[in-house]
Amino acid sequence: MSEKNLPGWLKPALELGPILGFFVAYLILKDRIFTIGGTEYEGFIIVTALFVPVLLAAMGVLWWLTGHLSKMQIVTVVMVVVFGGLTVWFNDGSFFKMKPTIIYLIFGGVLGFGLLRGTSYLQALMDSMLPLTDEGWMILTRRLTMFFIGLAVLNELIWRTQTETMWVYFKTFGLTAAIFVFFMTQGRLFEAHSTEDKDATDTSD
Repeated sequence: MSEKNLPGWLKPALELGPILGFFVAYLILKDRIFTIGGTEYEGFIIVTALFVPVLLAAMGVLWWLTGHLSKMQIVTVVMVVVFGGLTVWFNDGSFFKMKPTIIYLIFGGVLGFGLLRGTSYLQALMDSMLPLTDEGWMILTRRLTMFFIGLAVLNELIWRTQTETMWVYFKTFGLTAAIFVFFMTQGRLFEAHSTEDKDATDTSD
């Protein structure tokens, strides 16, 4: 089954459902202490341990339905498993809190490496989704590279200086909203470098 054949609500539900589930579970369990095998675990650790298999299940269903996952989704899943596992193994929530930092640095680093080579890796990933000129892709890639680096720095500042609850709110809503706002503010770029009008003209000719 292709993404086009999926119900409009299903893909966002599979992508965002685990994150919202993490948020709700954290609010319920954050003040509780669980003793497992003689070791005490805070609610945050337990919620993290539950989040990993839930995310894996959601991405497994998405892969089963569509036949593929994006590279960004694969990297995110791997990072969740690695840092979620370290969080539970060492009973230390710091590992999971630094996960977004590592993910955004990886994304920013890969895009930045492509820019140094004079190419846009973003275009290779999203060319079918956004009809932009080569120049438009380069501009968007430069902006997104800096944006990812900025998110990495912001995440570090939040989890190291604010309360755990503040970080959970930031992770659940702040990062998602930031990405949404970023793309919403690229309207002029999309309009100025769109290839849609050109394609339509070529077709009519």
